[in-house]
Amino acid sequence: MASNFAYLNTRDFEFIAQEWLPTEIVFAYEDFADYYSKDDVKSILEPFRKMVKEIIEPSNEDGNANPCSFANGKVTTPPTFGPLFHKLQQDGWGTANIGFGEDALTMPQFLFAFCTEMLAAGNPAFMPYIGLTTGSAELIEAFASEELKEKFLPKMMDGTWAGTMCLTEATAGSDVGDILSKAYPTDVPGVYKIKGSKIFITGGDNDFTENIIHLYLARVEGAREGTSGISLFIVPKYWVEDDGTLTDNDVQCTGIEHKMGQFGSATASLAMGENNNCRAYLIGDPPGEDGKAKGMAQMFQCMNFARLGTGLLGLACSANAVYNARDYTKERIQGRPLTDMKGPRVPIIQHPDIRRTLLNGKALVEVMRAMIMKTFFMFDIRAKDPDPEKRQAANDFIEIVTPMTKAYPTDEVWNLCCEAIQAYGGYGFCEEYPVSQIARDCKIYSIWEGTNYIQSLDYIGRKWTMKKGSVYAKWYAEVKAFADANKNAAGFEKEFEKFGKAVDALAELQSAIIGFMGAGKIDMMPLYSRRILTASSIVYGAWCILEQAMIAQKRAEEVGPEHYDYEFYTGKVYSARYYLYNVVPQVWTIADIVKEGDASALEIPAGAFDY
Repeated sequence: MASNFAYLNTRDFEFIAQEWLPTEIVFAYEDFADYYSKDDVKSILEPFRKMVKEIIEPSNEDGNANPCSFANGKVTTPPTFGPLFHKLQQDGWGTANIGFGEDALTMPQFLFAFCTEMLAAGNPAFMPYIGLTTGSAELIEAFASEELKEKFLPKMMDGTWAGTMCLTEATAGSDVGDILSKAYPTDVPGVYKIKGSKIFITGGDNDFTENIIHLYLARVEGAREGTSGISLFIVPKYWVEDDGTLTDNDVQCTGIEHKMGQFGSATASLAMGENNNCRAYLIGDPPGEDGKAKGMAQMFQCMNFARLGTGLLGLACSANAVYNARDYTKERIQGRPLTDMKGPRVPIIQHPDIRRTLLNGKALVEVMRAMIMKTFFMFDIRAKDPDPEKRQAANDFIEIVTPMTKAYPTDEVWNLCCEAIQAYGGYGFCEEYPVSQIARDCKIYSIWEGTNYIQSLDYIGRKWTMKKGSVYAKWYAEVKAFADANKNAAGFEKEFEKFGKAVDALAELQSAIIGFMGAGKIDMMPLYSRRILTASSIVYGAWCILEQAMIAQKRAEEVGPEHYDYEFYTGKVYSARYYLYNVVPQVWTIADIVKEGDASALEIPAGAFDY
């Protein structure tokens, strides 16, 4: 069987939750204090890991062998997906964690994120059905009336109904403000008729839920053009009558995409109102007299979490690809060491380039996991801390790092999958082995939730300038303070020398961009924005892995070489060392490139690309 969930343990999760992040702060919040503690982490995560291996992994094979199909206006999904969706929703591992209702029991976001990572690694194509239902339910919980919450959320949470997010249209992809979908008021307050179509709707149709609740962007008749005139609507596939019965709502699936990967995930095209009878509920207020609406603001209030979640999916595929390559290289016997060419053949994990491949993967996975889980931890503080200043500080941190935690993992996952394929040699190119499927499944993540180019424009154009630059300045000052405070840390002097150089390089490239903008060279910012976001992400990741390494070094010294955890702690130190020596130098290289200001890509004649 090609699919393989290769997480052997939850030790890195435990380290993050019990030894690195001060999670006692979150566990002490009123919503969690009576139910969770640091001591419970392994008892929650290890059974979940085993469940993923036993139940989720087989569905991944099913999704690849029995892809979604479309015929006669209906979507057929892989046979295992429906029962799995209902089981996870009913067991509380999906939408239920939004915590709607008096008896709701939610889990801290960072703890739930560990489970989500394993779930996504077990079956990347199944994950969107859970994730999109959760995302749409969260929007209803955040912005809809109590009446609409009661109407839709209970059945979305227990798995009876699914949910989607409907933004993209054939003429409006990333430029959402150009959508053509229209909404027309009816005689019933809050109810509108919808006319339009959407494409690339993940989970846009299925054969295993009674209803699908679409969160749909459209422009009310008379609202202004552009994003500021867009409203957000609830468009059920089947209209929910007052007595709970379901009737046709003029929503048709017109087809599904034939994709590079994620074969078990139905990516649908939808037509609303072909018979002029598609009804919808407006979420919040209608557009004002100035034509401004609230749909995009509502959508983007939840966007940071969705973008972080997409980064988590990239991390999950990265980790599973690296772990599969690790296991294969331990077993594959081929070649002899250059130091003993007449000796016996050895497992390929003993060859230097394979060891480099594996340590590169290990380091990047641990860095990306640290970046993401620290950000989820900040979401918990923002949502639950009683101190408004701490909530605001957490929010500011989230704003700055969200583009990094979305873009960096979803860029690096493709490279790591390619390296994992290379570690297999020719077998890596064969579908009988898992990494080829992981590579196909992962590529969409750099496109979802705003392409990584859009993330970079958001980072420089919005995050650098928030509150007149004070939010980014505060984040940068914290990074700089960490570098300065630890530059003489015993055993890490060279690592912090490199880290300090990278931190300084961030300031230099920001100054360079400000200089270009001041000189009227506006296009220089988007020309370099993706590389700048990568450089910033590397610095954030280095900060996290250095914090971890200093803790791990101390623990290794305390437990000694004979202890069962010694190699885990030592491995953390080597991950940090590799990352600082081999990855972090990219930061000042990027800074040098930005400061040089080469504009060749802007200046080359368009016709020159024809040759």
